[in-house]
Amino acid sequence: MLLCDIGNTSYHFLDGELSFKKSVASFNPYKMKETIYYISVNQKVSNELKDLANWINLADYIDMKFYYDTMGIDRIVASLTVENGIIIDAGSAITVDVVKNGRFEGGFIYPGVVAMQKSYENISPALAYSFNFDLSLNKLPKNSQDAISYGYLKTLYSEVVSHKMPIILTGGDAKLFKKIFKDAKVDEELIFKGMQKIIRNFDI
Repeated sequence: MLLCDIGNTSYHFLDGELSFKKSVASFNPYKMKETIYYISVNQKVSNELKDLANWINLADYIDMKFYYDTMGIDRIVASLTVENGIIIDAGSAITVDVVKNGRFEGGFIYPGVVAMQKSYENISPALAYSFNFDLSLNKLPKNSQDAISYGYLKTLYSEVVSHKMPIILTGGDAKLFKKIFKDAKVDEELIFKGMQKIIRNFDI
């Protein structure tokens, strides 16, 4: 079974246990002959794929009454894998979604690491630091790098832990955020697991 999670910049494939990526800018989906089950947050790519019979859009099987219209399909599919918990998808943006008793309760979107670092740099070149994920969030910083790191990470951390639920980290920066959310579980294939659940439930 070939699965594909399509983002803004890449096609992320899972073929059995083999995971690999292709660039949206250069990959040609028309060359694929096998059946591919996919989700996509990239509208341009979605428009290209809708006429390809071997590309099966799993978004067509989602009952949107449990979500909101503009919610990303990747967030929806990830939420299908959790009965009770908070999902943090740490990518170009950081999405945080709360699931209770198998139902999506709501969530929020936070700037990703690269976007937030650039925002500080845009304020002043003197703030052009990378974030320190090893700092303590239990005391106020006394240097500039830790000051911007604290401002970014403490806000996110405080909101997430206030819900007092298990935390699941996924996405490209999941392992970085594991340093902050020390009790969290990292699951880099969470979205693929949600896709597999849809396929099983609907016998696709």
